[in-house]
This record gives sequence, structure tokens and C-alpha cells, in this order.
Amino acid sequence: MTCGPPQQKQLFDSQPPAWELDDAEERLVARVVFADPPHGPLDYRVPESLRGCVEPGKRLMLPLGRSNRGVSGYCVAVERQPTVARSLKDVLSVLDAAPLIDLRMLELTDWIAETYLCPWGRVLESVVPAGVRAGAGTRRQTYLYVPTSVAARITQLQLPPKQAEALRCLLNSPDPLTVEELATAIGSTAAPIQGLRKKGLLREETRQVWGEREPAARIAPDDPPELNADQQHALEHVGAALSCGEQRTILLYGVTGSGKTEVYLRAIQEVIRRGQQAIVLVPEISLTPQTVTRFRSRLQHVAVLHSRLSNGERHWHWQRIARGEVNVVVGARSAIFAPTPRLGLVVLDEEHDGSFKQDTAPHYHARDVALRRTQALGVPLLLGSATPSLESWHRTLLGEYQRVDLPMRVMDRALPRVQTIDLRLKAHDRSSRGAISRPLHQGIAQALQGGGQVILLLNRRGFSTHIQCPGCGHVVRCPACDIALTHHRTDQKAVCHYCDYHQPAPDRCPKCQFDGLRYAGLGTQRLEAEVRARFPSATCLRMDSDTMRAAGSHERALDQFRRGAVQILLGTQMIAKGLDFPNVTLVGVIQADTALHLPDFRAAERTFQLVAQVAGRTGRGERGGHVLVQTFSPEHPAIRAAAQHDYLRFATDELMIRQQFHYPPYSRMIRAVVRGPQATTAARDIAAWADRMRIELERRKVEARVLGPSEAPIAKLRDKWRFHLLLQSLDGPGMLQGVRAATEAHKGEADVQRVVDVDPLDML
Repeated sequence: MTCGPPQQKQLFDSQPPAWELDDAEERLVARVVFADPPHGPLDYRVPESLRGCVEPGKRLMLPLGRSNRGVSGYCVAVERQPTVARSLKDVLSVLDAAPLIDLRMLELTDWIAETYLCPWGRVLESVVPAGVRAGAGTRRQTYLYVPTSVAARITQLQLPPKQAEALRCLLNSPDPLTVEELATAIGSTAAPIQGLRKKGLLREETRQVWGEREPAARIAPDDPPELNADQQHALEHVGAALSCGEQRTILLYGVTGSGKTEVYLRAIQEVIRRGQQAIVLVPEISLTPQTVTRFRSRLQHVAVLHSRLSNGERHWHWQRIARGEVNVVVGARSAIFAPTPRLGLVVLDEEHDGSFKQDTAPHYHARDVALRRTQALGVPLLLGSATPSLESWHRTLLGEYQRVDLPMRVMDRALPRVQTIDLRLKAHDRSSRGAISRPLHQGIAQALQGGGQVILLLNRRGFSTHIQCPGCGHVVRCPACDIALTHHRTDQKAVCHYCDYHQPAPDRCPKCQFDGLRYAGLGTQRLEAEVRARFPSATCLRMDSDTMRAAGSHERALDQFRRGAVQILLGTQMIAKGLDFPNVTLVGVIQADTALHLPDFRAAERTFQLVAQVAGRTGRGERGGHVLVQTFSPEHPAIRAAAQHDYLRFATDELMIRQQFHYPPYSRMIRAVVRGPQATTAARDIAAWADRMRIELERRKVEARVLGPSEAPIAKLRDKWRFHLLLQSLDGPGMLQGVRAATEAHKGEADVQRVVDVDPLDML
């Protein structure tokens, strides 16, 4: 069910009586919000010395509390108010020369704060990158110039030759020069220039300037391919949305390899022709280099924003975007906040992907933020996927989104044949060992023999997923989390993938000292070792978050695979979507059931999407492709539908189940989580919080289902005990209002943290 956003609060609700306005002297007031408590908003008087400098979107230094300690806050409004009895503290200083965000972005962040129950100041802190706030990548540089009084009497000055030459050179320069630039211009050391400065004949000014930057490498342009009838039809829909002058959302539902990216490119070219800018969001950092390369081969002035950039790089791109020097912004989730002054189109590629949901406060979803931003501007939103999220699919059924289909692959290439391998049979086969079944081994050998490449997917890192003693049953766990440690054989460590705790891998049981520890479970390190042992003559490369940490590692790895220097590419879900390698003739899914049986109503949807997406990495060339899916649940509807490339069947069946149990998209959901150092206090806190929620919902006559509170599936994380509850309701805005009121009224335990996740994707 689609629910509209809650009514936004007004920045200034009350006005003093008219007689006060007539008789009282006015004062200029800045309304400010803070990232940390107290979040505000609070009002401060703008002193005469700062009038004209204080603007919405700038950060201000402000006195806070009884001690009047200096704290930075974001100015969200400036207005004239009458001088009344209430006294206000003065703004101390202005931290930014220009606003970091404009008025439209302030409105968007206010909506995010209201919708996702997060303080406005914290939202602003997450929207403006740290590198932008800190001015990263710039340095303070001193420039010299000749004051007018000195220039007027330059002929009267008696100076040594080099000093006179330096003075004339600087006077004739159209711009101020640094000491180094001036010394180079006159072919001298800095000594004559320092002499002029001591005599008071030069003036100085300090500027914040960019450091040296290498120009982006030029990429040879690609010849655009001819569009097929389906692509042309899709482009006409997008063109109509661009011309209509109002916001439209188009879901481009195209099978893998159907040419969705080409439709994006043509649409963006039209946007640029109109003098506007486009934002393109991609879910994985590994997709960003490939997307950027393709876009830069066809378009000019493409900027990149993602988490692997340094603060200086991010700030540099941010400033270029804000100045309108960039036509296209490509990036991950946070790129939706790029400060484009002439935005004309937003594209979300692989719109179903869970990485578009922020996992820390504010818990926004980039798709919903993009929808809100495009609605405010009246520009189109283009969503693309071969396996759309059920929320987006449901909106097409309601007519809220337009749906455009690309049912065929480009050049009429066939979708790959998918075969499931029942691992239950393999478990009874004593001759079979390891992660790779006999049919998959034969398939890899045939693909390599035929000159093809292979992709193997296993969505688990490490060598062994847990270490267990067969003598007493003890499992080696993280001391800070309720999680079994993962064995990494490369450096012989046991690692927690949640808090990064690590210790040397034990050689005997810590509890009973038995020396026959069992390293069980399967991770990508173990799979890599098995592949290298089985196919020693083949080159193999592993891509997961352990091997792709260095800057540029994604680009180098994918370039090797593209050039054919690597024959077998294995890794986690970062290799499962969006990548286009025509020579891949076999894809193997090692364990399709990894996430299928988690306590999450979206488990089936995620499994279908992962299998269908990785299957789409093959068969993109003339040689065709084949997919082998190893599973303990070959009869599961999600596995069967993915094997048959039948999204319509999966979506229809899954939506019926969601409707039966009132799960999204037929309701709104909120997850509340508490974290505390003591399990008893955390449990007591969430119980009282839940009672307050029930009271506030009942007061507003909001029908909501409250599940819990109970211990979270991962009960302990980073030394904090965790309890959670779920709320479901058909009345989304009413539920939001009730939870907001309950959260504001709930005092709770002092050492307990509370998190509210609206429309959650993570149930663990």
C-alpha cells in the first residue's frame, strides 16, 4: 500500500499579535538545528556584524548551554521577528563562505527527518560529506598584490634592480601571485620579494585553493548501437516524461542483457541537450567503474561519488557539481544528494538492490528520496531492473508508476539455460567432496576447454564459517557479538564480520582443550582453494570485501577478467549483478540457500533476485551460456522461478503471500531496536517503549499490529544486547505519528540506545 508522507512541520508556526508587530522593533533571527543533542531547532539573534553573512544552508558557530560552549549548527531559516521579552543568544560566527545546501535540499532533508523519524541536524550531517564540511583537498595559499597607494608612486621608489623588477611584474599581472610564482617570473630567489614585504610595499591575501589534480584520462568514444524496437519504445516513454513538465516514475523492467543501460544513455543525452543534469545511482562500488567508463565514452563531464573516494576527491566533485560544471553524476546511494543546480533526470539502476537502504540513521531509502526529490522538481525518475522490488512492482499495478518492458535480450540472444543441482543427493554420495559438485566440476572443465570464462557465486566470506569442537560442541564466538567467528586461512585468524574483532585461529578447543577442532562451513577463501586445486592450469581471481579493500582494486580485477587474463572469477554478491562479460559461458551458484531460510519475510525475494541476477551474467555473447545452481531446496518457488527466468510468476505468488499476512507493500512497517550493555535494562527499556507506543497508537485510533518486543535474531552485537519489535499498519502516516510521539515521551534507561527504522530491510 502506498502511503503519502506525513504532514511537514512548519519552521515558524506562531506569529506574535499584530500590535506587537506594529510597536516593537524587529530583530533578525536564525533558526538552527544540531547533529547532536539538543537537536533543536533553536533560535539565535544575528548581530549587526554578521547580517548579510548568515543564510540558510550555512553552518554557524553558536553558544550552547549554561557554559556557552561553542558548537556548530546548521542554519535552516532566517527571518525577522519582533523584539519581545524573550532574550536570544547571539550567533558567534559563520563557518561557511557559501551555503553547503540550497533551499530545495533543506526541504528534502526536512522531509527525510519527518519520514524516517530522525533529527533534522543529523540528516544534514549525513547529507553533506565530511570532506565538504572540512574543506578537504584544499590548502590555504598566500597571494601578493601591489596596493593602490604604492602603485601611484612606483616611479619615485629607489629599489634594487630585482626588487624593482618584482614590483613591476606584480603590478602588471592581472591576478595576485604567490611568492613562488613571482620568483619564477623574475628568475630569482624569494629574497627580493621578502625585502619588498618588509618595506611594506606589498599586501597579502589568503585564499583556500585546490591542490594539484591530475586531469581525467580521455576515453575513446564508443559507436552507439542501433536500438531494437523495445528499446526505442522505452526511450519514447522517457522522452514523453521529459517533455511533459511534470514528475513521472517509469519502471524499466528488462531481462538481463536487454539493453537497459543504452536506454539510460540515450535519455541522459537528451537531458544534456536540454541544458540539464542527470544523477545515476548504482548499487555496488564494483559497478561504478564499469558504468563510469561506459558513460564517459559517450558523455562529457561525468563526476563520480562513492564511499571509496577520499575526502578531497569527494569535495572536488561536489564543488564541480554545485557550479554546474558536471553533466552526469554517477554514484552509490548518497549520490542522490548531489548538489545539481539543473537536475533533469534521476536513474536508479538495479533499483531492487538492498544497498540503496541506509543502514545507519537516517535510515532512508534512496529510491524513496529520489521519488521525493523528482516530485519537488517535476522531473522524471527512471527505475531499472530485471528483478524489480515487489514494492515498485506493486506500484505499477496500482498505476502509480508506468511500466515499460524489455522482454528480449539485445540481438535476440537467448537467455541462458538454468539447471538446478540437488545437494541432498550429493550429501549421500561418499565419492563427492568439497563445495563443487560433480556436474558443476564437469561444467567448469567444459567451459574452460572451450575457451570460455566462468563466474562462481558464494555469498559467504572467509575460509570456514565457524569453528566447532567435536568433543564438547563448543563454537568459537566473538566476545562482543553473538556470532560465530569466521576462519580466514590467509593470515590464520578467526574474524567477526560484524565488529571486526579478530584473534589467532585456535589449534585446540578453548573450553575442553581437545586438539581436533572442526573448521566447518564454506566461504569464498575455501572455494578459491578448491578451485585452484581442481583446475591448477586456470587463472582464478576472488572478489569479496577482503580482497577488494585497496583503492582501484575493483577496476583492476574486472579489467583483468575483461581482458581474459583471468578465467575463473569467484566471489560474493558484488559479482552477481550489472557486469557485462560476453565471454562468460558458465555461471555456478555454489549455495543458493544461503539467505533463503533467514527469519525475514523478504528472504525468498532476495534469493530469487540473487540467483536470477547472477544467471544473467552469462549468455551475453555469441557462444551462449549455461547456469548451474547448487541447492538443498530445488523445489522452493523462488529457486524454481529463478531457474525458469519467470519473474511474473514469482511476483504474483509472492504478492499473494504478502497480502495474506499484511506484509509490505500492503502495509507500512517500522522496526524499533534498543541496544544496551545489560540485557535486563535493554529488555526493560523496550518493554516500556512498546507500552508507550500502544498507548499513543490507541489514542490516535490507529490500527497497528505490534510484534514483540523480543530478543533480536542477533542478540548481542558490539558488546550491546539487542531487543526489537515490529509494527505493521495500513495507516502509515498515523503509525509514524504514534511512534514519534511515543519516542519523544519515552524517557527510558540512561545507557540504552534506541533506533527507529522506517520501512526496514534488515530484520536481523
